[in-house]
Amino acid sequence: MERLWAPWRVAYIRNPGRGCFFCAGLTSKDPAKSLILEKTEYAFSLLNRFPYNNGHIMIAPVRHIGSLEELDNEEILAINHLLTRVMKAIRDTMKSHGFNIGINQGNIAGAGVVDHIHVHCVPRWQGDTNFMPVLCDTKVVSEALLDTYATIKKGLAALDSLT
Repeated sequence: MERLWAPWRVAYIRNPGRGCFFCAGLTSKDPAKSLILEKTEYAFSLLNRFPYNNGHIMIAPVRHIGSLEELDNEEILAINHLLTRVMKAIRDTMKSHGFNIGINQGNIAGAGVVDHIHVHCVPRWQGDTNFMPVLCDTKVVSEALLDTYATIKKGLAALDSLT
């Protein structure tokens, strides 16, 4: 079995009862502080504060619901629209070679936030793992969150300028 080492996420794991950071981010007056990249009527995308890799994005419905089957057609379309936009922006600006895309629905499936469904989009690069997780129990995320945020925002703006 391969293991995904993410010891930097311990700050998230050790802070239970923090409420829904998705909904809190939506009410924030400063989208950059909440790391929100884009928001539509039905969905929004934001940078993961505890990323598995540089550019780890989450896309969620605006509505606070916990399961995929509760989404209506508008929410499904909006989530997928934002997912493809962020993938294009990351591929263009960060030159990713691929993506891991997934949903952990329910506590037993590993959802860290069980009551607000969301899609993870994790950019990947050839050779993006190294000896650090094996020898030091440490994952190197090579760019500061706000720098990654600014890069992806520029990529999204560039997509808008094409239309």
